[in-house]
Amino acid sequence: MTVEHIVDRCQALFEDLRFTSVSDWKAEQPGRKAIGYMPIYVPCEIIHAAGMLPVGILGGGESLEVIQGDAYYQSYICRIPRSTVELGLTGRLDALDGMLFPSICDVIRNLSGMWTLLFPDKYARYFDVPQNFDDGIGGTYYLRELEILREDMGRIAGRDIEDDDLRASIAVYNENRRAIGRLYAFRAEQPWLAPTSEVYLVVRAGMVLPVEAHTRLVDDYIAAARASDRPLRDNCRIVLAGGFCEQPPLGLIKSIELAGCYVVNDDFMLSTRWLLEDVAVDGDPLDNLAQAFLHHSTATSAKYEPDKQAKGQFLCQQVADSGAEGVILVAPSFCDPALLDRPMLQRALDAAGIPYTAFKYAENSGQLQPIREQAGTFSDSIKLWSA
Repeated sequence: MTVEHIVDRCQALFEDLRFTSVSDWKAEQPGRKAIGYMPIYVPCEIIHAAGMLPVGILGGGESLEVIQGDAYYQSYICRIPRSTVELGLTGRLDALDGMLFPSICDVIRNLSGMWTLLFPDKYARYFDVPQNFDDGIGGTYYLRELEILREDMGRIAGRDIEDDDLRASIAVYNENRRAIGRLYAFRAEQPWLAPTSEVYLVVRAGMVLPVEAHTRLVDDYIAAARASDRPLRDNCRIVLAGGFCEQPPLGLIKSIELAGCYVVNDDFMLSTRWLLEDVAVDGDPLDNLAQAFLHHSTATSAKYEPDKQAKGQFLCQQVADSGAEGVILVAPSFCDPALLDRPMLQRALDAAGIPYTAFKYAENSGQLQPIREQAGTFSDSIKLWSA
């Protein structure tokens, strides 16, 4: 299978705002159900263990014209809730049997309530996470949240979710995270063979494909990309940070690459890499999921960190591990978590002597030339003046 064939397939999934692949999956076996979830982290293992398909909903992107959605939200918040409402009101999410709204920000919390009002016949739940990482406090709270989710998913599926079901699903998702880890390591090693515009599409395909099929797709892409013949250019190696929720337009990613940047790490599709280590398979599966979240999850603006320095240290470590020469801090317009954390991240980068630049975007950004020029200037300055 060629790189072009794999990327074309992922591009088709990316552009399909009617989620045809989800409808086709359900049609293959009557009685199947699908549960949508907004970006960032939800324990998809529980949905999978119930025999249902987890479906990542990432807004409408640049190709969706938002008309009805604008009537429900102010203009001074990010675009993702408006475009998600537009997807729902226009019937594009009819294949879903429920929606989970993970703890990201106040906007997504509000969206969960809006969803309940707009679609009273569909399951909807705001999935909260702890802000205390002590096992006896935050761990106890989060374990109860997981138990409620397990009960809800079992009720929708029409059967109990057994511990062995959960252990099997944890193993499947461990393998998927390892595959994506291999993909990110390969890109960091040889970014000219795995452009981020392709890596992004391959990882994003996992939002709609069954996890087992996605793991195979990732490994197929790595094999095909490794065998491809692409030239090495004298580009600047950078880390992109801040695009963890509302995703940037694909054209924006391509513009940064065309400006002379190799993206060697990022926080796109963060739900697929939220947990940094395998979840234990032996023992109580819910407790294992809770422990993984508390002690082995990424430091991101969408997660509370008791240690105020942790996020900056995490970003600096990403730069070191990927061999990056600089950081581009990106954030959707009006994204409170990303923009509030930006000064803290900048202080950490300044202290470490790591060059950076910053800009904002929206999922439907149309003017990409200024971003390309800014990224190009940043890349040139590193190549010309960096030690």
